[in-house]
Amino acid sequence: MDLSTSTVLVTGANRGLGRALAAELLGRGATVYAGARNPDQVDLPGVTPIALDITDPASVAAAAEATGDVTVLINNAGISTGGDLLTGDLDDIRRDMDTNFFGTLSVVRAFAPQIAAGGGGAVLNILSALSWFSFPDVGAYCAAKSAQWSLTNALRLQLADQGIRVTGLHVAYMDTDMTSTVTAPKTAPSDVARLAADGIAEGAYEIVVDDISRQVQAGLAGGVNALYPQLPPPPASPGLSPAT
Repeated sequence: MDLSTSTVLVTGANRGLGRALAAELLGRGATVYAGARNPDQVDLPGVTPIALDITDPASVAAAAEATGDVTVLINNAGISTGGDLLTGDLDDIRRDMDTNFFGTLSVVRAFAPQIAAGGGGAVLNILSALSWFSFPDVGAYCAAKSAQWSLTNALRLQLADQGIRVTGLHVAYMDTDMTSTVTAPKTAPSDVARLAADGIAEGAYEIVVDDISRQVQAGLAGGVNALYPQLPPPPASPGLSPAT
């Protein structure tokens, strides 16, 4: 895909990775719509700010009506409430799912016909290493990102015959507000944005950014005990792998 001739919508583009994505694509010659709940917070010269709250169907519909020529959709907007699935506030858990899963789905449903009408294009969903691995203290976010990964796989199949390539990007810790309390090494949003743009241009189905994400991905083949070695192994049973 030639990004220099593309028209891109980035959701959650007012800060963090979203802003970095908008800047990277703008630098490659794309026309960029920067979606944000408050478009006045978009401070990147050269982009077109657009009001977009992905959890509000009316806002999503208005954004689709206001554009009309999008060929690349980047679903970056997301939240983490820090909800624990057993003890957390159910409203917080619903917010994680409403934003990361239903919000992403709502935007794809609104913009996929627009992309198809323009001859096809791409959708990039910003996922996480936590699409594949769960920490109990942020279980709501992990569950929502896992659902978003499944959504990405299903839409990839459904939209292929419309000329729309659906890509998922998995990343662990990024240097953004969401990980401000994390002391582990973090990837710069500008580096993630560069890899994301490269993946879109190359037509990749999956972009796995860092070593942590690659390790978690590889661990999926090892079964539950490979990902969660703190769990006791299951009792031996005929026909079952000990790691199943």
